Amino acid sequence: MPQSESPALALAALFLANAALAFGPWFVRLADVGPVAVGFWRVALAVPLLAVMALASGARPRRLAPALWGVLAAGGLCFAADLASWHIGILRTTLANATLIGNSAILFYPIYGFVIARTLPSRGQGLALLLAAIGAGLLMGRSYELSTRNLAGDLLCLAAGILYTGYFILMARARAVMAPLPALTLSSIASVVPLLVFATLLGEHIWPHHWAPLIGVALASQVLGQGMMIYALGKLPPLVVGIALLTQPIIAGTVGWLVYGETLGVADLTGAALVAVALVLVRRREPAALPIEAIEPRSGV
Repeated sequence: MPQSESPALALAALFLANAALAFGPWFVRLADVGPVAVGFWRVALAVPLLAVMALASGARPRRLAPALWGVLAAGGLCFAADLASWHIGILRTTLANATLIGNSAILFYPIYGFVIARTLPSRGQGLALLLAAIGAGLLMGRSYELSTRNLAGDLLCLAAGILYTGYFILMARARAVMAPLPALTLSSIASVVPLLVFATLLGEHIWPHHWAPLIGVALASQVLGQGMMIYALGKLPPLVVGIALLTQPIIAGTVGWLVYGETLGVADLTGAALVAVALVLVRRREPAALPIEAIEPRSGV
């Protein structure tokens, strides 16, 4: 894992991505089509704009290695399954549960980063993860509810978080050899048909009467949110990306306060402060994390 400070531009893009993505559940609730159909329109409406932006940035159609095509196709399928699971879960559990559990990549993606680097977290990184976990608990502790009524939705949101982690891993690999806009465009194209198939098999109402929520989720979540996220994935270590995902429930809580009058308490503000401290800690320059081999007993010792 890179230990140097992350580029300021990439960090700003990461925060902008999470701010835009935080509005996704609100748009799902506002739409007059099925939850998976919302995911289909989110991607389908965004693809033409993403393609134009990719071409304007200098990208041109070219032959890609079969392995890269496979990564992009798998990334698109993971993203389609993630949206389908999460959008259904949003309607079957509380908004607080959906936001936090759906972003369980805050835990899985940093773990993946340490595994591939074969390192253990440094003291500062471990403290950052602990503060982020406490902050997440405080953020949702006031409204979080575990019950049999919410169990199906919670499990769907957990599945979405795991699938979102897989999408992150695959797109980070694609970003190693591709610019962000072409990578996002091709993976989005790969997710359109699976989402339409999922929505059709579930018997959902697909054609909308009101387009505003669908246009909003396409522009905010897919173009701006995922566009900035894919850019940041190529520049920042998994630990920073994972902890930064916690800014989504903070922003979602602020939206709830402004739109629905859901007041923020001391626990919410304390949780937000702890997340901010965690982000500062993972940005600090510190000695490299200790390789796993360095603490494993050697044979014969």
